[in-house]
Amino acid sequence: MKDAAPASPPKSSGRSLRTVRRCLLAAAFLLLILTPLLNYYAGITFIQGWYQSLGIGELRLISPLEGLESILVSRQIYVPVLIGMLAPLVLAALLGRVFCSWVCPISFLAEAIAMLRAGIMRKKRFHDRLVLGKRLLWYALVGELLLSLILGAPLFVFLSPPGLVGRELMLAVYSHRLAWEGILVVGIMMLELLTRRFYCRYFCPLGALLALVGAKRRLVVAHRPDQCTGCARCAQNCPLGLQPELGETRTAYCWNCGTCIESCPERALQFTWRTSIILLSNEIDKD
Repeated sequence: MKDAAPASPPKSSGRSLRTVRRCLLAAAFLLLILTPLLNYYAGITFIQGWYQSLGIGELRLISPLEGLESILVSRQIYVPVLIGMLAPLVLAALLGRVFCSWVCPISFLAEAIAMLRAGIMRKKRFHDRLVLGKRLLWYALVGELLLSLILGAPLFVFLSPPGLVGRELMLAVYSHRLAWEGILVVGIMMLELLTRRFYCRYFCPLGALLALVGAKRRLVVAHRPDQCTGCARCAQNCPLGLQPELGETRTAYCWNCGTCIESCPERALQFTWRTSIILLSNEIDKD
């Protein structure tokens, strides 16, 4: 007897997912603004630093790339650094590159530019003008690590765009000035007018490392071919230029932002734990 068709995923959650992501990005950016203000003006130091090295009470969170750079350059293993890197690495192993899409201040600024651009141009779809090979992301990671070893200095510690945002905000509060390195952030934002998430797609070594760690992540966006109509809206709206209908949401390149889920009118895409993908596929095959 023919098995019953699998239940359809909920018809809601698309726009609410986008709202939650934007609120989380805004909250993460607000934390970068409030931390130096509270430290300097109120003497409240429970939270210190920014996303390169963030202290919350006795807990210290360290960016995996900056920690790896420090270990490679110094040729010494520091247990506190390894402990600080542990939480971000576990998060990436389970959920993938979600820091990039749900927390990173560069993503917040890029999202703000996208909203402003959509409001001014009144166009729902933006055409990327310069598309490069996705493998550039891995070359950026290898090149950055090699350059750090050659120079004998942790390069990304000083020139990390997400770190620069936090550092510039701290300098603005403590010294009432900005550093010249902030020009790098301005340049990255200008690239948003050319291609969506250009830096994040091709040249962010931190994103590459998190993507590598999350290559076998537990949380992925699953595609239900039985509900897909081939409209390609998911691919058109993906900020990283991926094709969810071809299974690219399961690759290391996907950062689990959920934009494809929001844009699919048939709800043929949904977040699911990787262990359930096989079961879902089996149900579809039996139908």
